Amino acid sequence: MRAMIFEELGGPEVLHPVDLPEPVPGPGEVSIDVAYAGINFADVLARAEGYRVDALPFRPGLEVSGRVLAVGEGVTAFAPGQEVTSFLRGGGYSEIAVAPAATTFPVPHGLDLRTAATLPSVLPTAYALLHDLARLREGDTVLVHSAAGGVGTVAGQLARLGGASAVYGVVSSFDKAPHALKSGYDQVFLAPDFDTDVLAATGGRGVDIALDPIGGENFRRTLAVTARFGRLVSFGNSGSAAPWQAGPADLYPAALTVSGFSLMGLAAADPQRLRELADASFRAVTDGGVELPVTAEFPLTEAAEAHRLVESRSTTGKLLLRI
Repeated sequence: MRAMIFEELGGPEVLHPVDLPEPVPGPGEVSIDVAYAGINFADVLARAEGYRVDALPFRPGLEVSGRVLAVGEGVTAFAPGQEVTSFLRGGGYSEIAVAPAATTFPVPHGLDLRTAATLPSVLPTAYALLHDLARLREGDTVLVHSAAGGVGTVAGQLARLGGASAVYGVVSSFDKAPHALKSGYDQVFLAPDFDTDVLAATGGRGVDIALDPIGGENFRRTLAVTARFGRLVSFGNSGSAAPWQAGPADLYPAALTVSGFSLMGLAAADPQRLRELADASFRAVTDGGVELPVTAEFPLTEAAEAHRLVESRSTTGKLLLRI
């Protein structure tokens, strides 16, 4: 089978195609004839910085859609030929992927495999951020960084669907603003001045909920515009800054709550909880009309070009590899 791997850390050019033996699923696993693989920023960090890479060579890819080829010992929920979408720790950039059955899901009725490939990571992440960590309530005001990205595109829609009274987005360039405004956002601000703009838009109050995937100084500035009794959720460090810290002096005066989330951590520690999140978030697509548009699609062997586009910070929505 054909797959994309990297044998050293570096730029997109270290990704290259190889021919590998067809994998056989072990106990509790399924093998999938991959139709599409999702591109995630975590894949870029894995290739560039070794993020969650246990050993080299490494095959990236956290999410796929396709049809079950075979099931391992003890797997009864799936059968060969069944259409599925799956969240995996790595290995999605290939013609055949082996995935844990515990984090593999039937494709919801009415969705095609292309759409299904956008579901396993972004939808559960955005849903968990808003509902499980930030405890979204009717009338809350919400601020989302990287509003035109995958999670941002979905979070804006979920916040609106969940009863937010105002949803504000932050983007890195004006070119991304139209995409965000179509995804449930009332106003979109540019990153350099977002804190000033948030205070102006809220009459100096700040927001009830803020979602930050960037970290570093961006986290500090976001905390400063989180309203009394507000909830700030960190779900990444795309800026590669030193880990943030928040102590009593930062939180007590305004009674703020800070929390963190990793879908990969949840999948490893509590796959059943991930299944529950997937069920709820997938229903937001099938019943609530939430969508994550695919804005670019590449053949498997052009994964390096997809990574270059992601690293350019010019992308919106979701990027896929077509297998």
